[in-house]
Amino acid sequence: MIILQKVVQALSRLNDVIGFIGRHIAWVLVSAMISIILLQVFCRYVLNGALPWPEEAARALMIWMMAVVAGEAYRKGSFVAIDMLLFALPERASRVLKLLLLVVAGLVLLKLVTLGIDFFERGFRSRAASIHISRAWIYLAMPVCFFTMLLANIELCLREIGCLFGDKKDFELSFSDQTGSAASE
Repeated sequence: MIILQKVVQALSRLNDVIGFIGRHIAWVLVSAMISIILLQVFCRYVLNGALPWPEEAARALMIWMMAVVAGEAYRKGSFVAIDMLLFALPERASRVLKLLLLVVAGLVLLKLVTLGIDFFERGFRSRAASIHISRAWIYLAMPVCFFTMLLANIELCLREIGCLFGDKKDFELSFSDQTGSAASE
């Protein structure tokens, strides 16, 4: 169990760093997106001349904003989930079911990472119409998103295994900045 505990701690630190960086990048991306949208509103309705690139640029920024924070959101349990069955079952059965669901989700995420990389590579064949960059740089958001979610998934799986076979207090995930019931388990 000590080895598992060390692996979980290392993965937890890695996911904490990725989440910290992702949150800060997301604020910059949201600020840029809002600025671009406001510029387009000003040009369209005040100057009566819409710019050709703001919608596409704002969409690309929104995609990247989602990609850099999805792993942390998944890790903290911030996605919508139907978990009434988990609460209805005895604790051990609930943990086994949760582990099974995490393993299935991990396999799906692994496939999505590989599909995202393929999509990224194909993106070099086309360019964004108005911002004149390769679409690959926009498509790169998907493998980044799925990979950070996969890292979070691996941590969550290892924590569930630790809770099943070890001391629960050593493996349960807790956050010092919990801001609602969605983050608590």
